[in-house]
Amino acid sequence: MRLVDVAKLNMGQSPPSASYNDIGEGLPFYQGKTDFGFIYPVPRKYCNEPSKIADKGDILISVRAPVGPVNIANDKCCIGRGLAAIKASKADQLFLYFNLIYQESFIESQGTGSTFKAINKSQLENVLIPNIPIPEQRKIAHVLSTVQKAIEQQDNLIRTTTELKKALMQKLFTEGTRGESQKETEIGLVPESWEVVKINEIFDIQQGKQVSKSNRVGNNQKPFLRTINISWGEIDLTELDEMHFSTDEETKFTLIKEDLLVCEGGDVGRTAIWDYCNKEIYYQNHLHRLRAITNNIIPRYLLYWMMYIVQETSYVKDAGNRTTIPNISKSRLGNLYMALPNIQIQKEITETLVGLDRKIIFQNKKKQTLNALFKTLLHELMTGQRRVHELEFEDIQLKTL
Repeated sequence: MRLVDVAKLNMGQSPPSASYNDIGEGLPFYQGKTDFGFIYPVPRKYCNEPSKIADKGDILISVRAPVGPVNIANDKCCIGRGLAAIKASKADQLFLYFNLIYQESFIESQGTGSTFKAINKSQLENVLIPNIPIPEQRKIAHVLSTVQKAIEQQDNLIRTTTELKKALMQKLFTEGTRGESQKETEIGLVPESWEVVKINEIFDIQQGKQVSKSNRVGNNQKPFLRTINISWGEIDLTELDEMHFSTDEETKFTLIKEDLLVCEGGDVGRTAIWDYCNKEIYYQNHLHRLRAITNNIIPRYLLYWMMYIVQETSYVKDAGNRTTIPNISKSRLGNLYMALPNIQIQKEITETLVGLDRKIIFQNKKKQTLNALFKTLLHELMTGQRRVHELEFEDIQLKTL
């Protein structure tokens, strides 16, 4: 059946610009995909003279730049010309929502326009919807909604744990773990017993090899890491470039377990730890290798210290080179101050933050599993490859909750 046969379409229209506000006067105003959340849109602007209104529960579909994504209106709202509202008349509303998610790529392909794609009302009306009995539509929607809500729950858990980690880093690096008094230092308040030292007093810093056309050809090509391979705390070894390293350079740029790699540019200061042994992988000049030269430092402690000062303060940004492309040179990195407690406190801080990282990793893996389950079920149920009565629904609930 055509969409127009089972639903009413309401194309959005821009209200007078003078009616916009961000102080909550009038109805929430949604202009397009940028206002969408995971299931429901997130209000950023309001409108007290709406031209087109969508009701609570209406499906909101983006009809221009991009075409196809959908959300559900969680309240009465004003919709601009980038959206259309869909209200089922001869179909289950939630089933229609999931079917439009399934058809997003097809609907996107119907968009036209040279500057940006858009889809008009006639094109949208002619989108085909499977003719399934409404009781079965409701069952399909219930199954998919159960999995989708579980994904949303994982998103909330990840967000909560991530915020907890940020709050804990701020507390641990300024107050410590022993409740001692604080002192003012070059980097702000730290516990009284902590030292404040420069990074180059604790770590040897080695910048990687310069990449050039001449060393990308010839013998002895070896894989090397770039900034793109470095994310916070982790190193991605799946896609590595190669260049020539001489025997002396192999020795110079060899990585050993618990070396730290710090990005010179891009996300300046982004840091990861090398957890491998005996891998013939080196690194280029946009990465700094830090190796402990004293026994009073836990390398992973510095990883979290860098995460704190880069993500939660402006210290690294202010210390970077003042160029068009922000970067931090070897000398500037070495002259950064760090708060240095005794080994036992470093261990307590590191173990606390590692525990939270493990929890976030577990939550992300569970979310990935749920996303894969949702994608599989969506395809099989919308194509009839699997009928809803064939599902072990209790098993699905156990997997998702």
